[in-house]
Amino acid sequence: MGYFLGLDGGGTKTHCVVLNAMGEVIGEGRGGPANPLRSGYDRAFASLREAAVRAMAAAKIRPAGITAVCAGLAGAGRRSVVRRMLVFLSQEFPLALIHVTPDYEVALEAAVGAGPGVVLISGTGSVAFGRNAAGETARAGGYGPWIGDEGSAFEMGRLAVSAVARSRDAGAPVTVLAEMISAALECPDWDELILRIMKNPDDVFPKLFPVVAEAANGDDSAAKEILFSSGIGLGHLAMIVIRRLGMKDQIFPLVKCGGVFGHSTVLDSLLDSVLASGAVRAKISRLEISPAVGAARMAARLSQAPPQRAASHGA
Repeated sequence: MGYFLGLDGGGTKTHCVVLNAMGEVIGEGRGGPANPLRSGYDRAFASLREAAVRAMAAAKIRPAGITAVCAGLAGAGRRSVVRRMLVFLSQEFPLALIHVTPDYEVALEAAVGAGPGVVLISGTGSVAFGRNAAGETARAGGYGPWIGDEGSAFEMGRLAVSAVARSRDAGAPVTVLAEMISAALECPDWDELILRIMKNPDDVFPKLFPVVAEAANGDDSAAKEILFSSGIGLGHLAMIVIRRLGMKDQIFPLVKCGGVFGHSTVLDSLLDSVLASGAVRAKISRLEISPAVGAARMAARLSQAPPQRAASHGA
């Protein structure tokens, strides 16, 4: 018998699941953002604890009953993040094997298990990650909003506000996109919006992706341009990974994961076309299993022969 806890923590939210020894989900919980590089460690710790407490309450299990924990976290490609998260989770689950890994690894686990495949993630941030039949892995993107995150909700929100700013500078009439942004954020004053962005861009830009998608459906040219460039950018990330792993002409699962997908036919259809033209034999789909389940499955697998009490993995 054993109980395995999996955490999927991103820039906007955290999802936690508890699996029993038969691999069944017996508890789920949710929390806030858990990328410490964007929200800070204190908030990330609080979000992870909140999601885990709720999942364990639903499963009617105490922390001492957890056999192993795997946390897939945005930002965990850095050793400093892994170390601090290992310390925190070891304190929360003193009897469990602890494993901390980047969020894209648990997404790949949820998508293909230990087999070959590629995941393309777009939520608050964006990244592509894959593994070939030889077990080799490759990553593209995942560098944060200051360097990349092309095709992410954050980047599309930023581009939308930038488009409105250029329109204002040119003295052009108020666009549909500008009106929709003001309504979505309940912020009709432009100066107030700028102050909110300066204070916490993560609390503004990702929320504007649905606005961009809706404006594009209403034939807004700026919104359509944003979705077009985002689709191209995401496709480029995936193709970098596919080429590096030598999978371009192979049959493999290419799985899309994250809150950006499934909300814009313009973006989804363009991206699928880019992917299909670059990897003609890839089986393109959306992830049907939560990455948190992938994390819990990884915890269960790692607990079978743990090399040490606390394990970490980073890219």
